Amino acid sequence: MDRSDILDSASSWQRLLVALLIGLVANAGMWAVVVIMPAVEAEFALTRADTSLPYMLSMLGYGLGNFIIGRWVDRVGIATALTGASFGIAASFFAATQAGNIGVLAAIHFILGLFAAVGFAPLMSDISHWFIKWRGTAMALVASANYLSGAVWPTVLAGVLAQSGWRATYQTLAVITIVVVLPLAVLLRRRVPDSADGASVGATPNRGNIRMSPARLQLYLGFAGVACCVAMSMPQVHIVTYCVGLGYGPVAGAEMLSLMLFGGVLSRIFFGLLSDRLGGVRTLLVGSALQCLGLGLYLPYDGLVSLYLVSLIFGLSQGGIVPSYALIVREYMPAEEAGARVGFVLMMTIWGMALGGWMSGWIYDVSGSYQMAFLNGIVWNLVNIGLVLALFFRKPAPLRPIAAR
Repeated sequence: MDRSDILDSASSWQRLLVALLIGLVANAGMWAVVVIMPAVEAEFALTRADTSLPYMLSMLGYGLGNFIIGRWVDRVGIATALTGASFGIAASFFAATQAGNIGVLAAIHFILGLFAAVGFAPLMSDISHWFIKWRGTAMALVASANYLSGAVWPTVLAGVLAQSGWRATYQTLAVITIVVVLPLAVLLRRRVPDSADGASVGATPNRGNIRMSPARLQLYLGFAGVACCVAMSMPQVHIVTYCVGLGYGPVAGAEMLSLMLFGGVLSRIFFGLLSDRLGGVRTLLVGSALQCLGLGLYLPYDGLVSLYLVSLIFGLSQGGIVPSYALIVREYMPAEEAGARVGFVLMMTIWGMALGGWMSGWIYDVSGSYQMAFLNGIVWNLVNIGLVLALFFRKPAPLRPIAAR
């Protein structure tokens, strides 16, 4: 089969649209927990650090799920993985509504995150096999479903949360997951033949030019991902509680989160297009530097209007970072290992989000202010920039597949 009949074809773009819709729903639990944090804090009379535990455990599970389900997808395909995971997501939402204390709720969120991960790295890995010319754009678009989910669901479910509480919100999400994800998963049963994968035709991964083995590069990217996402998590996880503390209320915080994540969607589209020209490493460096600048704007500005604007700027600045890691993996590592290796690197980025979310809450409890938490994020961001610069100066030259004959 000629790969031109598959890669970058109309079928590829149709598959991308289905993946976007699945990601929009599958990732809902990752952001719902952020919105319900004030309600959970009030119900269980918690400290800010304790309130962050469900989010932290959710992200730990989400990260591990990216790796485990990514390896599963390499073996059985994305459709089977989506079918099993959708039932797991729905069951976890229902189980969370029965939690009587923060410990049980946090443990259930670990399981929820584990299954919800099917909507992130596994989908990105799957779509990467269907594109070559527009691979960076396609992977970024699928990754944007994660942010689009965060931009849509807090606003859509705000009425349910206000009128019926967080438990009713989770029950609603359980039903939506089954109704939407299961039928769409059937549309992704087709798999690309190995001979048609653009990264496998006529060449092997260009490991020599980057002077790292795949295993070492994978670990290096993982550590860089932790650093950037500790910084990224501060506004994303705590913007709602930050606004509550400033007296603006949870609705304003949820709107800022939605605005931030909508900016992230636009950013991921732009950086995806950019990455097809610059490659993953250069795109990652630009995104990390812009994120640091955006994070720094939270220090001098805490007025209501300014926070809306800064949240949008932050979203626009950092959306392209995480897809760049996945693109680097596909540029320098074997295609047949894409699910596992993309899953591992993105697992580390998500664990960075988990660490940063908890760390920011702990810093607030100790200092009584989010200013130190923002500064902590900036320091971690600078560490990430240093790691990416070191990789950049290795002058990597990504794989350019030889045209099929």
